Amino acid sequence: MNHSNPNVAAVRSYLLDLQQRIVSALEAADGQDFLLDQWVREPGGRLEGDGKTRLIEGGRLFERGGCNFSHVKGNVLPASATQHRPELAGAPFEAMGVSLVLHPRNPYVPTVHMNVRMFAAFPADRDANVWFGGGMDLTPYYGFETDAQHFHRACEAALQPFDGSLHERFKSWCDDYFYLKHRHEPRGIGGIFFDDFSENGFEGSYAVMRSVGDAFLAAYMPIVESRRNIAYGEAERDFQAYRRGRYVEFNLVFDRGTLFGLQSDGRTESILMSMPPIVKWRYDWAPEPGTPEARLYSDFLRPRDWAHERPDDTWT
Repeated sequence: MNHSNPNVAAVRSYLLDLQQRIVSALEAADGQDFLLDQWVREPGGRLEGDGKTRLIEGGRLFERGGCNFSHVKGNVLPASATQHRPELAGAPFEAMGVSLVLHPRNPYVPTVHMNVRMFAAFPADRDANVWFGGGMDLTPYYGFETDAQHFHRACEAALQPFDGSLHERFKSWCDDYFYLKHRHEPRGIGGIFFDDFSENGFEGSYAVMRSVGDAFLAAYMPIVESRRNIAYGEAERDFQAYRRGRYVEFNLVFDRGTLFGLQSDGRTESILMSMPPIVKWRYDWAPEPGTPEARLYSDFLRPRDWAHERPDDTWT
């Protein structure tokens, strides 16, 4: 859908406020402040713009994590952004978003990813073309039914005010997108994901993006608080490091956001802040049958209608 006057300033203001709200909540939960790295790219290169990188390393709760804001402009859209819009190839563009990845220290607290973003392309022969994207997904190392149900219900509630079909569409999209094709395995238990979204017009599509961003803390923080004090040992940390390898594989091979950043000469440190700090790979390894580690594969790493399952406290 074409839009002659996208309200870029309003989107920027919202995203900066969202970043600050999330970082404040995460700092309160961890007890350690996030590093602040404000950056500016001056005109003259492939990209110009600015951003705020907020990062924590070695925290009490979060072993590594980041919540980044960026707003960039460029003369030519990179290939990853025109994959589904070939008519915009070569157009100047503007992109902004908040991207978050958290790798907790305790293996019983899941890794989480959230992203909300806006793209605007400015082809010479037509009005500006604006679309939104985003979503959130959960990657547990040890599965809990109640956590998965809570997370997916929060995602569904975020989309409830809009078209009733959005949650089913965005959940399926998430299941399909966060899938390691070379492993024939989901990255985690999913959530919601959407991209190239403009069907509700600028204001309506922007409202969907805001609702997803605003839902993040209520979706994730109750899970953190319920699992952060569970005792663990070296065996659980070892399995966490092994499973983190899947996260690395997906982000470096398939993730469109990572590819967009690298193809557009983005800030490498900010782009790769999603990488976990300690990772292990093993040759042809599988967990022992009947263990909690095996149950992650059999019960959790497959699509399920989590939001509509009966609450089950058996495994809490």
